[in-house]
Amino acid sequence: MMTPTTRRLFLTTTVATAASYRRILGANDRIRLAGLGCGGRTRHLLSLAAQQGAEVVAACDVYEPRIDLVREKVNPQAAGYVDYRQVLERTDIDAVIIGSPDHWHVPMTIDAIRAGKDVYVEKPVSHNIEEGRRLLEVAKASRQLVQVGYQQRSWEHFQRAREIIASGKLGKITLILASWYQAYTEFDPATPFEAAKIDWKRFLGSAPEQPLSPMRYFRWRWFWDFGGGHLTDLYSHWCDVIHWFMNEDRPTEVQSMGASYAWKFAECPDTISTMWDYGGRFAVTYNGTLHCHLEGGTLIFRGDKAMLRITRDGFAVYPEGVIPRERTQYPEPEIQMRSLEDGTVAHVRNFLESIRSRRPPNAPLEAAVAAADAAHFGNLALRRGKRLRREEV
Repeated sequence: MMTPTTRRLFLTTTVATAASYRRILGANDRIRLAGLGCGGRTRHLLSLAAQQGAEVVAACDVYEPRIDLVREKVNPQAAGYVDYRQVLERTDIDAVIIGSPDHWHVPMTIDAIRAGKDVYVEKPVSHNIEEGRRLLEVAKASRQLVQVGYQQRSWEHFQRAREIIASGKLGKITLILASWYQAYTEFDPATPFEAAKIDWKRFLGSAPEQPLSPMRYFRWRWFWDFGGGHLTDLYSHWCDVIHWFMNEDRPTEVQSMGASYAWKFAECPDTISTMWDYGGRFAVTYNGTLHCHLEGGTLIFRGDKAMLRITRDGFAVYPEGVIPRERTQYPEPEIQMRSLEDGTVAHVRNFLESIRSRRPPNAPLEAAVAAADAAHFGNLALRRGKRLRREEV
């Protein structure tokens, strides 16, 4: 228990630290940002941050044309870098947005934390289970903030849906159905690519040495050296929502099957089906393919009293026992809500507010590591070709 003296000391120190941080931010609390790995997603996040008052002062990418795009789309005066460590050496940068390939997420985030920068890092936060554990250790020993790109946590209708599940409205939930269908276009060999303007060795980082490949550069998510396919790219969004809604983030068993039926260039399956068991409490299934897009991403919570169907467009709750058994139409929803904006806008806003207030952001690192771990767990079962228990990982 704090004594009055230690309490005064604690409050004095906290106030002084917050005041010092406000001085670092500069006039009008303007936050100065840098982008690390400036593909389309990072450029979008930087644009949203700039629209909300942040100043984008630097862009780092191993491929020079992407730095030019940041200058064109966000800030013509942004300084360009190939080596992200030079960005982190700058004392006038408050935070970084990391949208690099997955195998760079943890190295960049750890280095940014150690350099005293706050971090917005895209999902999945890690490239394997061991990396996530190491990142947590570093972050817990630091005072830096880390927001992970699970924007559903800042999306109003997802927040409302979580309240409904917590109220018991759905009854006992034993099955959660997740799916994502995206009509990815195949790599076009005619896509402009200037080999002389990429630092391929730096792109590879910890990955094995391999020849320069535009295919692997543009489609890195579908090669094991750089990404993790469906489960880390798409499913991990839904996994984070499931963990958040169900207050359970530790699957005990998983089985997975998948193959590339059309994408012969990819290592990761273009079509996949995976099932996780959460200690006998409930099961989660995920089905996905990259050859169609009707429905997009959908998440269904099936309870004995009602069913909740949620997408990024909104949600609806359908009661059980209203229509005759075995009829296929849905009853009228008891509760429904439409989405009014892209949750990424609110998620970036939350990150900037957290930097100013020093309050934890909406998508905490611990939860993001758990979501990434579940995705890695599924990929391990897929690649080992067996039903896998947690103790085998």
